[in-house]
Amino acid sequence: MSTEASLANGPAAKLDPQIKLELEAAAFRGLVQHLQDRKDVQNIDLMNLAGFCRNCLAKWYLAAARERDVAMDYDGAREVVYGMTYDQWKDNHQAPATAEQKQKFQDTAHLHANIPGAK
Repeated sequence: MSTEASLANGPAAKLDPQIKLELEAAAFRGLVQHLQDRKDVQNIDLMNLAGFCRNCLAKWYLAAARERDVAMDYDGAREVVYGMTYDQWKDNHQAPATAEQKQKFQDTAHLHANIPGAK
């Protein structure tokens, strides 16, 4: 079942479309804020555990912008998610990946997020 189909069922199905949109937007903002607050959590660990990371979230954001003909590039989308430029993030918060992290990344690649429209 697609995400769109699953969101159309259950409690969300009865919501006014504008309220539903506002709730989804608030959930997105909460997730972004949490990720910005948790600078200690490395993207590779997110990918290895959940199959998505900050970069994936930025790609989903970029894909949504493109679907709506909003002028945006990947760097701009990443800045929305990171709360700073990606270069600033890497310089101040990104630790080198260990050999174990890199191996797990390869082993779980088939589970990583597929984000159409973001390339």
